[in-house]
Amino acid sequence: MESLAKQQIIEDLLPQKFGKAGKIWVGILLAFCALGFVAYCLQLKNGLVVTAMRDYVSWGIYISNFVFFVAISLVGSLITAVLRLTQAKWSTPLTRIAEIIAVSAITFASIIIVVDMGRPDRFYNLFLHGRLQSPIVWDVIVITTYFFVSILLLYFPLLPDMAIMMKHKDVTGMPWLNKMYTFLGSFWKNTAGQIHISEKAINILSITIIPVAFAIHTVTSWLFATTYRPGWDSTNFGAYFISGAFLVGAGAVVVAMYVFRRSYKLENYIKDEHFDKMGKVLVLLALLYLYFNVNEFLVPAFKMKKSEEEHLMGLFTGEFAIVFWFAISTAMLIPILILITKKGRKPFPAFIAGILVVIGSWFKRYLIVTPTLLHPFLPMTDVPEVYKHYFPTWQEWSIALGSLAGALLIITIFARIFPIIPIQETITEIEEHEQA
Repeated sequence: MESLAKQQIIEDLLPQKFGKAGKIWVGILLAFCALGFVAYCLQLKNGLVVTAMRDYVSWGIYISNFVFFVAISLVGSLITAVLRLTQAKWSTPLTRIAEIIAVSAITFASIIIVVDMGRPDRFYNLFLHGRLQSPIVWDVIVITTYFFVSILLLYFPLLPDMAIMMKHKDVTGMPWLNKMYTFLGSFWKNTAGQIHISEKAINILSITIIPVAFAIHTVTSWLFATTYRPGWDSTNFGAYFISGAFLVGAGAVVVAMYVFRRSYKLENYIKDEHFDKMGKVLVLLALLYLYFNVNEFLVPAFKMKKSEEEHLMGLFTGEFAIVFWFAISTAMLIPILILITKKGRKPFPAFIAGILVVIGSWFKRYLIVTPTLLHPFLPMTDVPEVYKHYFPTWQEWSIALGSLAGALLIITIFARIFPIIPIQETITEIEEHEQA
């Protein structure tokens, strides 16, 4: 690492006020959130009839969003836990970015489930009358556990930076922020005992979050795999979901790396080598997910049972073919071709590959949900024509976009309030490097 003065590091990494572009960005996100809130109020007033969901497609774009949010939240365990435990020092500037993405995603995964309910006022019945043999109850348990472990993994490494920010009160420009820093971190004195306890707690949480993260994605896959439907009747689903989650989470981190590097001029901290290493990780994960996709479709295609045939033909050549091949190409094939070369792992090409991964992965989740429900084992008979097709209404699109905007808003506000790159860890790492 290039030698940087301690004071210079602090000045570079302290939270920065929004410029004109930042304020416009926040305004756009708030507008989408407001639109989603209005659409949800209409849904509460009139019921789920305002959606395009009917007897067959009872899980639509809301559950697609839920699966997407759960998937992208896995990045917290990938970057923070796996790379931290393997002592990959190069990941230090990325850990907080990964954790805030994880926290924002799992927050809106929880919210979108309530949105999908026709009677959210009865949500409490899940706790009063929940049955442990239900995968839905398993999902609630692991999501709640994952949320709190992710919050702690975000909070503990932030404590040393709280002390730094309290010493630079003039930077925030908002007195209430200084009070919040004092409330959250005034007990931190940076003593050897506190550092030891904090490091031990972070290691315990890093070990804990890995099986919890695997559980949340496995249980989410079981919500589908334990339901008797073509396309879901698979023992491959757990690994299929986990590999896809690693991919989209890593893609989201690459996108965030580029945006924060450009917006806050962090070229000295988020370097080309970080994009190179994350690009290699993305290629590996894309190849792994591609393998599970081949496995997922090849076996039923080889046997070609009647119900599976209708489902597969709908994906490969039928009404979902354009979306299917778009998702496969953008989530896996094109990013592999971009990132396989060293030039493709430069910041901007890697950023483009990351965007493609995230967009393609969202459509992939949509394809996991909708086509299967439109091709049940028992053929649709004596039902209105509208039941045989599904396309989200404007209310559904508004709520879905509002939830995505809400997750981005959490990340944006966090970057305004807290250092997006760990200050104390960066200082310590540079000092250790110079001593070596």
